[in-house]
Amino acid sequence: MTTNLELAARATAFARLHTPAAPLALANAWDVASARVVEAAGAAAVATTSAGVAWSLGAPDGDALARDRALDLIARVAAAVSVPVTADIEGGFGADAAGVGETVTGVLAAGAVGINIEDGNRAPAEHAERLAAARAAADAAGVPLYINARVDTYLFGLGESATRLDETLSRAAAYLAAGATGVFVPGVTDPATVAELAKGIDAPLNVLVGPAAPSVAELGALGVARVSLGSWVAEAAYAVVRRATEELLAGGTYGALAQALPYGELNALLKG
Repeated sequence: MTTNLELAARATAFARLHTPAAPLALANAWDVASARVVEAAGAAAVATTSAGVAWSLGAPDGDALARDRALDLIARVAAAVSVPVTADIEGGFGADAAGVGETVTGVLAAGAVGINIEDGNRAPAEHAERLAAARAAADAAGVPLYINARVDTYLFGLGESATRLDETLSRAAAYLAAGATGVFVPGVTDPATVAELAKGIDAPLNVLVGPAAPSVAELGALGVARVSLGSWVAEAAYAVVRRATEELLAGGTYGALAQALPYGELNALLKG
């Protein structure tokens, strides 16, 4: 069992990975096998995707998954890899700030050293309280948990477009004051806006990337310290399931499986 002292050292090392000089690149996992594949490919850390985790456990994304099931998955992933794990805990798996604190205590017990927690449609002041509770729970354990505060203004198109940047920066400042370590702004990858976000946020900036986004190096040059694939990898995996099934049923062929990870390689990753 990992001690809080060991978790603290791992959390400190994880925080150091956030730098625009070489942004932390995270291909988000959703189960033990995907986490082992990510680690084996050379990743410095493993991040979970809340959407992928929920889907794999038979629930939709969006605070529908029960906390105990989420924590069990986090514990399984953290026990399976040797690199730091950061867990996407959606809105905190708690009805209020106290509930978020309880979740964070569970996250640390599970062995993760970072979290993503999203504001969604919550009032910024309420979300700041949830972040403060998360920080208090981590401080009580003596672990400098990396709290990545997700600001959903761009992802959900909140507010007027003309004032969205200012609103995002305002939320980011409030969340950092409440105890967040970094800020995650999904839904925006255009260089001009990203540069303004990096300039205006006094903490590591994380953005969500996908097929149309600038490269990791280009984002680093703009000031981004962390890039995440989010649910894209899980979505791509499920797309293979659909393509393979449709091809099998329609034509009786198997071309969709041509780039499958070899059975022996995948099986070996889970034997250690």
